[in-house]
Amino acid sequence: MFVSEPRRPRITARDDASILHADLDSFYAAVEQRDDPRLRGKPVIVGGGVVLAASYEAKARGIRTPMNGHRALRLCPEAIVVPPRMSAYAAASTAVFEVFHDTTPVVEGISIDEAFLDVGGLRRIAGEPVDIAHRLRARVAAEVGLPISVGIARTKFLAKVASAVAKPDGLRLVAPGGELEFLHPLPIERLWGVGEVTARNLHEHGITKVGHIAALGETRLRTILGPAAARHLYALSQARDPRRVETGKRRRSIGAQRALGRQPRPLTEIEAFVHGLIDRLGRRLRTAERCCRTVVLRLRFDDFTRATRSHTLAHGTDDTAVILAAARTLLHEARPMIQERGLTLIGLALTNLVDADPRQLTLPLTPRADNTLDTTVDALRQRFGSSAVTRAALLGRGEGISVPLLPD
Repeated sequence: MFVSEPRRPRITARDDASILHADLDSFYAAVEQRDDPRLRGKPVIVGGGVVLAASYEAKARGIRTPMNGHRALRLCPEAIVVPPRMSAYAAASTAVFEVFHDTTPVVEGISIDEAFLDVGGLRRIAGEPVDIAHRLRARVAAEVGLPISVGIARTKFLAKVASAVAKPDGLRLVAPGGELEFLHPLPIERLWGVGEVTARNLHEHGITKVGHIAALGETRLRTILGPAAARHLYALSQARDPRRVETGKRRRSIGAQRALGRQPRPLTEIEAFVHGLIDRLGRRLRTAERCCRTVVLRLRFDDFTRATRSHTLAHGTDDTAVILAAARTLLHEARPMIQERGLTLIGLALTNLVDADPRQLTLPLTPRADNTLDTTVDALRQRFGSSAVTRAALLGRGEGISVPLLPD
């Protein structure tokens, strides 16, 4: 008779605080202040029509991203506005990640300016996690010239919260056994998954601190948020987060957006911007050798409300024409809302990404062409720059800002 082994208890956290969350402070603005000494100690805004980043001096005046540029200057008339330099930010990110990977082989990049690092196995060769964190911060400051905040805890969630609390340019250790004492006094907005709508809903019930969620309990929280959100937030309020720091993870979606300002735009111009966004995303897909199944259109209107529409394709693809057709269909369906409410930002995301594996064949079973228009245009842009070839509809309008991403 077969006898199953007793089930192991699920590990909700490691025994020691050895997960680091390293997060560069006001990254774009910090790079500008590093490269131009005249900007140091002054309120700096990166961007024009929309605030892409703000220095801590500007944040102290209430400036946030992605605030309208005119509103930001009303809050802080003496702010210095500088255009974004994406190549400089990409180079700085690469240098910082070299420090991360030289610190530990277990690095999980979250974005170009933050990552989780697992240093649990380095005690004998590198010392305690807090000592490793101090050295990491010193190296980033000395070798890259940027401030970075680091949180240390037993879980990824708490490490991220700790780095946010430590900002700017600080370090915070959440010692084992002290997690709830650290977490419960914090505002509920510190919890992953608490956005504006959820926060407003919880505030209406008098729930403003993480400790209030823990005291309320999961059962009563369900009546406010529903079962899934209640389970998630209650677990976080108890500092439960079993996720490991993972290397080699591929992103599940890619996206791009373009701010349009508040002036009215004809639909033909909006459609031209969609063409530019799709060109950019298609290039990223093919470079990463991925295909997408779902196209998502995101809209922000003049009254600051938002809408999202999506379309799932029958098969994964990296064909610009197929993706563009889906995006244009979504845009056409959203036309009445755009005409009624005005449009200030348009974004596109490609989700349900899969590897472009030639073994995953679909009918007809024909070889994948390597001389398509997409591959030809990609090669030209790779050789001569992203603006070497553009659509006629974008002449005089540009492709917009392309935000640097971590390698996929």
